[in-house]
Amino acid sequence: MATVLSVSGSPSPTSRTARLLRHLDTRLVDQGHQVVPLDVRTLSAQALLGADFGHPDIVRAAELFARADGVVIGTPVYKAAYSGLLKSLLDVLPQYALAGKTVLPLATGGSTAHVLAIDYALRPVLSSMGADHIVQGWFVLDRHITVGADDSVVLEPGTADSLGRIVDTFSEALAGRHRPLLAAAG
Repeated sequence: MATVLSVSGSPSPTSRTARLLRHLDTRLVDQGHQVVPLDVRTLSAQALLGADFGHPDIVRAAELFARADGVVIGTPVYKAAYSGLLKSLLDVLPQYALAGKTVLPLATGGSTAHVLAIDYALRPVLSSMGADHIVQGWFVLDRHITVGADDSVVLEPGTADSLGRIVDTFSEALAGRHRPLLAAAG
């Protein structure tokens, strides 16, 4: 199937956003996709903030984007926008790093007051980076994500159902990119 880059823009090592992404990665793998996780917080802060395009971390991240067929971008919402860490990464990637890609934007936050952050803050940036197809994004309330003692993720049932449909739509969009074109019968 497709190669999916699963990007967490959370600065926290115990992030619900990252855990949610890794939970969803499993669903994508079960659907036959190869998933490559990228936690932006593991990249060099100095390279990100100094826009060091030649730094090995930045070069590697750009290569991961280039090789991906699809990208899932997850971010916590702070002050009605995606994280500054994610912004730092997007700023150092090539202008059209998402050209030819199918993208699924996801956000987490503490209040439904931030639900429009995907459409008004993140989606325009993803579009300006050339994304071919940005599927319907989804906002998840922090309280709907529970982390077990074994680091397993449990989603509130309604959230789990909605996210399942969103991920399946993303997967179907990716599969559509990889269908062989059949010659028209003449």
